Amino acid sequence: MNTKSVKISDAELEVMKILWREEQAVSFSDIRAELGDRMGWEKSTIATLLRRLQKKNAVSVQEKEMHYYVPNIAKEDYVTLKKRSLIDELYDGSTKNFVASLCRSGELTEADIEELKMYFQMGREGK
Repeated sequence: MNTKSVKISDAELEVMKILWREEQAVSFSDIRAELGDRMGWEKSTIATLLRRLQKKNAVSVQEKEMHYYVPNIAKEDYVTLKKRSLIDELYDGSTKNFVASLCRSGELTEADIEELKMYFQMGREGK
């Protein structure tokens, strides 16, 4: 599936997070129970979000004794798309500027910096 054409709202993303976490078909009642408790959403709101995701081809429905939903988009693909979109929008497409802003913000701990150094080294070695 071409994830570049799929726009998922923040509310729809809450549904997708459940589907990605479960890694199996999830019933409407299970989705409703979690989002009702956590977000305070009504049955109709959740049903609307699922219909929108189906219309966008982001999820599929499996009809058994009740409706079960599965993601059509891999979490990793969606994260890559959102990361690229963020970097394009806020940093003029420059990953270097994005990383530099994280470093300049002072939000990274020494442990974070050491871990990032390891990732940079692995990238340089092609691993």
